[in-house]
Amino acid sequence: MTLRERLQLQSILVAPGVYDGLTANLAEQAGFEALYLSGAAVAYTRLGRPDIGLTSVTEMAETMSLIRDRVDLPVIIDADTGFGNALNAQRTMRLYERAGASALQVEDQTFPKRCGHLADKSLIPAGEMVGKIAAMADARQSDDTLIIARTDAVATEGFDAAVERADLYVEAGADVLFIEALRSGDELQRAASHFGDRIPLLANMVEGGATPLQSTSDLEALGYSIVIFPGGIVRALAKTASDYYESLHANGTNRPFADRMYDFNGLNDRIGTAEMLEHGLRYENREAD
Repeated sequence: MTLRERLQLQSILVAPGVYDGLTANLAEQAGFEALYLSGAAVAYTRLGRPDIGLTSVTEMAETMSLIRDRVDLPVIIDADTGFGNALNAQRTMRLYERAGASALQVEDQTFPKRCGHLADKSLIPAGEMVGKIAAMADARQSDDTLIIARTDAVATEGFDAAVERADLYVEAGADVLFIEALRSGDELQRAASHFGDRIPLLANMVEGGATPLQSTSDLEALGYSIVIFPGGIVRALAKTASDYYESLHANGTNRPFADRMYDFNGLNDRIGTAEMLEHGLRYENREAD
């Protein structure tokens, strides 16, 4: 089932954040139907830096290709601002689509951007964003590759201005709409009521962010089609990793931490080492046909 087809169903699609082949594989094993490749998560993990526009399009495309080599699930990928103007956005579409992305999320911030839940964001003119959406639509090879238009205008221009921008993005041909950093349950509901059945809506749940955390069932009841949890896995792993390193430094052994980690065999079981080695044996010492 393509992502476009999945969004025709009534139930909300939950897409957890991932940042590499391992997290993508673990999320797939947990039973999720789609994944979200977060630019913030890649910045946090590959660069050890904040989400302030430091990650490049090639780093994201490479990460996407590695994830696609590991899992078959639809992947929504963060395209930031398209990494420049409309021509850059077209290149981003081509690179991401070839890497295996199912949907590209593009936003109306200036370049370089910053995390949608940080202060002091700035926006490009709405007309420029409309042009980027049209350019990306022209560049995609498959209509099954979706364009998710995100506006960050709530924090800079207010809710009503964000809705006005979003209306323009829908008219420009966006397949999914994402109004970032809504500040209350009331704004979540108003956005859903305004757009109704016109276009699938995406909600973003960021632990400690501007939007109050909602359950997937509550968001589904409001009318949202997709909910992402982009950076939760990094925050969880960062806390665990910090505790692990502190324990190892203090104790000089991993024994006190053993019940909070996989052992050698446990991790190999998770990633399918035995199955892959068995598969490889099929190609050893084969004679040519």
